[in-house]
Amino acid sequence: MAENRFPCASSGGSRETVCIETNRVLDSCRDRDCYENVRVYLSDYGNEILDHTGAIRAKCADIMWTNISVDPIQFNRGFYAVTIRLYVKVVFEACIGGGRSQELEGIAVLEKRVILYGGECNVNIFRSDSSAADSFCALPEPNYGCRNVPTAVVETVDPVLLGTKIMEKVTDCNCCCCCCNGQELPERVVNSLSAPICFDDGKANRFLTVSIGIFSVVRIVRPAQYLIQATEYAIPEKECVAVEEDDPCHVFRHIPFPTSDFSCNSGCGQDKSDRSSSCRCGGC
Repeated sequence: MAENRFPCASSGGSRETVCIETNRVLDSCRDRDCYENVRVYLSDYGNEILDHTGAIRAKCADIMWTNISVDPIQFNRGFYAVTIRLYVKVVFEACIGGGRSQELEGIAVLEKRVILYGGECNVNIFRSDSSAADSFCALPEPNYGCRNVPTAVVETVDPVLLGTKIMEKVTDCNCCCCCCNGQELPERVVNSLSAPICFDDGKANRFLTVSIGIFSVVRIVRPAQYLIQATEYAIPEKECVAVEEDDPCHVFRHIPFPTSDFSCNSGCGQDKSDRSSSCRCGGC
């Protein structure tokens, strides 16, 4: 039924006006946050090492998981509070005597809250679930809708480790952004650790804190529809070339020399995909 097609008029040739749906950025902000003396939760093995060491340093840190919630602010229509919780895996190196060192890992939990403008929307949004069509006889799942709540997007770089301290035992969980039970840890964070985290303060005589710096960008987006000028997809002219040589040294000799990796100005803070494994927590 041609009369039911969407009336996007073509401008002729290979260019035409097309209708797209994308996210519109309504508000955004950037920030640098310094979290001082954040409690690090260790395993039983890590707590035992901590009790017998006099020197410890943080080697590297990675953000393993984030939890982001968006809540409307009462009496201030159109504005939303974005609460961000970051689960950071930190790898430490401790001196255990005899000139030996031992690695241990722990989890630090950081929290940030910002207020951004997200506009107002009085429509319910429903989207089809493609998994409902996997089987001919499958019952379709209900399409749940969301109303009047925008989406928050958070971008961060790797945490900057600023310091490490060994503290004496405390009775109250009063450190920065305390996470006092294992049920609050996401499954992915738990699975990334080599040993279960201990949350029982009665088993540890000391505890570990770190100071961490975070650079972040937070923005609020909503779906929107636009008319744009588009050009048809062009087939690439370059042909795919297969590697014919089986000699690995021959292949290695044709790899460009990584000059930028030897420059002090192109360290770990530039492109995450370009950094050496020593800059990442997984490579420690």
